[in-house]
Amino acid sequence: MEMFNGGYTGRILRINLTEQTSTVEPLPQDLAREYIGGAGFTTKIVYDSVKAGTDPLGPDNVLVLASGPFSGTKVPCASRMAVGALSPLTGAMALSLTGGHFPVELKFAGYDVLIIEGRSEEPVYLWIDNDSVKFRKAGQLWGMSTSDCQTTIRNQLHDNNVRVACIGPAGENLSRMACIINELRAAGRKGMGAVMGSKNLKAIAIRGTGKVQVADEEKFKAARSRMTQAMKRSEHLYPQFSKVGTSMVVDATSALGIFPANNYMTTGEVSLADDLGAEAFGKRTRGSQPCYGCPVGCSQVRVVTDGKHAGTLSEGPEFETMYSLGSTVGIHSADFVIAADRLCDELGIDTMSSGVTIGFAMELFQKGIITLEDTGGLDLTFGNEETVLELLHLMSYRQGFGKVLADGSRIAGKLIGKDSGKYAMHVKGLELPAYDVRGAKAHGLNYATSFTGADHCRGYAFQELFGIPVPKAVDRFASEGKGELTVWNQDVRTATTDLPTMCGFLLDMALPDIALQNTADLMEAVTGLVYTPEEVQKAGERVNNLARLFNIRQGFTRADDNLPDRLISEPLAHGGSKGQCISREELDMMLDEYYDVRGWDRTGIPTPAKLAELGLTVAKGA
Repeated sequence: MEMFNGGYTGRILRINLTEQTSTVEPLPQDLAREYIGGAGFTTKIVYDSVKAGTDPLGPDNVLVLASGPFSGTKVPCASRMAVGALSPLTGAMALSLTGGHFPVELKFAGYDVLIIEGRSEEPVYLWIDNDSVKFRKAGQLWGMSTSDCQTTIRNQLHDNNVRVACIGPAGENLSRMACIINELRAAGRKGMGAVMGSKNLKAIAIRGTGKVQVADEEKFKAARSRMTQAMKRSEHLYPQFSKVGTSMVVDATSALGIFPANNYMTTGEVSLADDLGAEAFGKRTRGSQPCYGCPVGCSQVRVVTDGKHAGTLSEGPEFETMYSLGSTVGIHSADFVIAADRLCDELGIDTMSSGVTIGFAMELFQKGIITLEDTGGLDLTFGNEETVLELLHLMSYRQGFGKVLADGSRIAGKLIGKDSGKYAMHVKGLELPAYDVRGAKAHGLNYATSFTGADHCRGYAFQELFGIPVPKAVDRFASEGKGELTVWNQDVRTATTDLPTMCGFLLDMALPDIALQNTADLMEAVTGLVYTPEEVQKAGERVNNLARLFNIRQGFTRADDNLPDRLISEPLAHGGSKGQCISREELDMMLDEYYDVRGWDRTGIPTPAKLAELGLTVAKGA
């Protein structure tokens, strides 16, 4: 087994559910050096393991969970984990990230990576107790909500410190927008819960008593000190973000005129009276529930104190859910969003894709494309709270009209027909996040080019959204230069947050100008592996290119690097981005620039020279 000086456990746990066997493999030194961890490990393993034409809900798909070398150390905000597979929602490379305590427990149990293969004949859950791996029957857990499942497993194992990642009814019924829930955190997008359900795997319970060493304590103290000082200097991280969490972004995007409403037909100019801004959610906050080792505590615990949802508690909801189960379905109620968010957590369904899919159906209902006869009597008028809650159940259980919506807006559009697909707000099958990119064009180019689909987490354009001039100041309405900026955003974010693994909010609010150097310093201190800032960025670039190769193998082309017609042909009608859209000519120009900067040809295929530069070799015919 390769030896590591720190950060890594040096071990991969491989589970075969078909044979109900487990094996421990060494973590290759070159894998750590070139891919660092987290999303690097999941992307590489999925690329190597999943062949073209694989059924994402079949036994040949793999589910990979990987933390990074910073997780389990005293690096702040580093309890993060990447979850990867072939996505059943998009058919592309999937990458979901989650926090909480499960990621560090994986490391404490002695593993950098967990690979799950095959399919169990009967429902099971995994019980990983350091070196002990057991397959336990999960028939009695099947059908349980995620909270009940986690509580039942901890009771069975007589240990309240066991960390559990599980699926709910949505995953069991193979909704392609099902997620994996650990505590009240989610590996929330691209259908990872459906992959887990397809394998008859209800849960993964894990307990570890080990520790994660660092290679050089003195260098680590110095590097950590530089990072924490940058966090303290931030004007937003502690003064605002730690107090109100991501609800502050509702106010910020509303001011820019890019907070979407009613399935992107308009933007929500959300005032405090609209009950979706930071002040409204702040009134309902009763503390925070930080991830392991996080001094910021952005995850707010919020409680509904009166009305029909009184007593409902949720961790969050995050900004994206305020949009997806709020403004985009025409609802401006903090109480409702808290209740709907908690329901999604219990059902194990992605708040973003489910809400945006419901918003899509509501527009079809408004336009008369679908009627009460189609919906089984459900009134899909925008703003109907009862309908939204009912549809979340029906989608999770594949019942009634929920069968049509259970696999996302792209598939629903195909099932409904009548040219309805043009109103589906997705890229590559992944529903759009809560930023109307007609008023933030690098952010829009990221939606179009991200290997996971419309994913704000891959290349978040904080320069446009918050006016942060790193690597330079930009005009959010301009299209020139946005290809270069998007490449930088995607590669740097991947390299400094998704690989080591660390919370992306730090990049946006505290570390943008030192992120690469910070990661290089911490990597040397934690692992003993020496990187220049340029080499750190190159690791992010390598991952984004490898994921691109995977998608090409899956049949994706330049035509898939696209945006919904609405964003191209319908300028925003009012607000701070009035008159803006991303025209077809602008998008094509930005794509050309993006491909050129990436070292890809104009069809979006990485050139042999670029692959050689990154040390990527592709088998003939792959």
